[in-house]
Amino acid sequence: MATDTTSNTTLDTTPDTASNPLLDFSGLTRFDLIEPQHVTPALDLLLKQSAAVIAELEAPTSTVSWDNFVEPLGSTMEKLGRAWGVLNHLNAVADTPELRAAYNENEPRLVEFSTSVGLNQGLFQKYKALHTSADYVAMSPARRRVIDNAVLGFRLSGAELPEAQKERFAAIQEQHAALTTRFSENVLDAISDYSLLVADESELAGLPEDAKQAAQAAAQKDGLSGFKFTLHFPSYFPLLQYADNRALRETIYRANTTKASDLGAKPEWDNSQNMRDILRLSEEEAQLLGYANYAELSLVTKMAKSPQEVVAFLEDLGHRARPFAEQDLSELRTFAREQLALETLEAWDIAYASEKLREQRYAFSEQEVKQYFPEPKVLAGLFHLVQQLFGVSIGPDSAPVWHPDIRFYRIERDGKLIGQFYLDLYARSGKRGGAWMDGARSRHVIGEKIQTPVAYLTCNFTAPATVDGVQKAALFTHDEVITLFHEFGHGLHHMLTQVDEMDVSGISGVEWDAVELPSQFMENFCWEWAVLQELSAHADKGLPLPRDLFDKMTAAKNFQSGLGMLRQVEFSLFDMHIHNALPNDDGAIEKVLDTVRAQFAVLQPPAFNRFQHSFEHIFTGGYAAGYYSYKWAEVLSADAYAAFEEAGVSNGNIVSQETGQRFQREILAVGGSRPALESFKAFRGREPSITALLRHSGMAA
Repeated sequence: MATDTTSNTTLDTTPDTASNPLLDFSGLTRFDLIEPQHVTPALDLLLKQSAAVIAELEAPTSTVSWDNFVEPLGSTMEKLGRAWGVLNHLNAVADTPELRAAYNENEPRLVEFSTSVGLNQGLFQKYKALHTSADYVAMSPARRRVIDNAVLGFRLSGAELPEAQKERFAAIQEQHAALTTRFSENVLDAISDYSLLVADESELAGLPEDAKQAAQAAAQKDGLSGFKFTLHFPSYFPLLQYADNRALRETIYRANTTKASDLGAKPEWDNSQNMRDILRLSEEEAQLLGYANYAELSLVTKMAKSPQEVVAFLEDLGHRARPFAEQDLSELRTFAREQLALETLEAWDIAYASEKLREQRYAFSEQEVKQYFPEPKVLAGLFHLVQQLFGVSIGPDSAPVWHPDIRFYRIERDGKLIGQFYLDLYARSGKRGGAWMDGARSRHVIGEKIQTPVAYLTCNFTAPATVDGVQKAALFTHDEVITLFHEFGHGLHHMLTQVDEMDVSGISGVEWDAVELPSQFMENFCWEWAVLQELSAHADKGLPLPRDLFDKMTAAKNFQSGLGMLRQVEFSLFDMHIHNALPNDDGAIEKVLDTVRAQFAVLQPPAFNRFQHSFEHIFTGGYAAGYYSYKWAEVLSADAYAAFEEAGVSNGNIVSQETGQRFQREILAVGGSRPALESFKAFRGREPSITALLRHSGMAA
């Protein structure tokens, strides 16, 4: 294992800690040794130790300081948080019945403890005392930010509630956590349970060979003949995009859009009541804290200041995008009718007809492009770009992992370790869908010792295919390349931080509607010719992406961008409205969605569509009353990237060292140690402008 520079204080050496990998904080997590039976004993000890530390810290003292209060409290909470973070991660990427049982058994204990800390008057009073002390003025900006956030956090955790209301507040937290876990498990179970077996290959006409090979391999793994498709995105979406068989497209579309709903396979996986209960509890929590609704509460810690401001922002985008979306849809319907003999364009025809129109209009297909992005070349190109931009090097490293497909890497600057990351690229059974970055541990400095940050980078791409006994390199679509760059942008934000206090280092403490800035910023490089030359090499011929194909891709970049933007506006307004003023009846959620669609959507899904029942972003993923953040941060990211365009990036000058260093210094390095708007203005020299986003989206005047 590579040398690991940390500042962790090792727990007392007892037989329990020595034999339990969840209690070893001396280095990288021992994923190869963790078993479900380790969970409860580890949490028993960590909760006991944390409670003992808090009992000492909450006691009245003559003086309170960073060293005698904030540091020891942060240290004990970090150990507990890291151990639970490992379980939370495994629950998302390596779900088993035994692990799920251990997770569900212990989650209420963690919620109860966390809630009790947030309600602890002794701790709250000491933070307030620090906030008004003479020492506060002399502290670094990062430490002042930690204390400011802590005082606000205690208020939002119910610390100022009357005693009679604290008990109800605590009960809400426990119920809410159980409901969100159940929501996510229902989605995962519905995805894992479904399979579509196609026996006759002729029914798969139009489907790319690699998609058929993956489906055949999935069937063979189950001892079946034919082709097996699942509700994992890399499996089902090629059917929607390429399959000539319309009935097959309808079958997989219906299965995907009704999962975990009242129309799904099993009633016990129906998330209808879970959604209602989650929203009810969120509203009650907000009102206990003195806010009219959860949307107001959510925005307290974000850049946007009110639900009205967010709605106005989204509606403005919607009105700007609608003419483009209407034109997109009109063209698609005409093409489908005249070229594909589809008199009516159904929801399961959209991806198929769009791909056919794209191929005709721009004379290329996604499948053709995919041949130029084998995984090894894409990773090498990404790492080289990051090295150019930020003056770091990325190389392979070793660490225990939770699955054989996982790779581990280290980031160095001037030969010194500054961060590490796990890369988990492929979809598989027991793994939650989507793509995300999460912190395994944060940068933290105590004295002269530096704990370097470690990140999880998770995607759900198609695994490498094995043909005639030979494993081929995985091939990425261009959209998957963009997804990889997006998550790596989050990872850079986490790993390139130079903040010493872990509560505001990396993405910690960054406003939620600004946290997507670095990730969306990195996406832009996937459209630069010089970058794509570094990223691409044909799977068979080894040649980089040809210029004529790149030009076609660029011409098609904003293909149906109006529809795409309206879709995000629809999701964001739905999210904001259900958390702002949800009527109290069983059909309220669907009514709100229908109202938003009537106002902004030009594509109306079929009545059986239940996308909201698996909308994990807002019901389990932390984006409640915050999904608008993607568009809000895209304004910031497009405007930030415009600084690189002004420095000549589109003319092949990929790296303006001064611009790259400034972005690193003013955005990535400072993390959450200051307000995001201050960081943006420090980089750009002015307030953000929507101009670059509209230009990048093909909607500029």
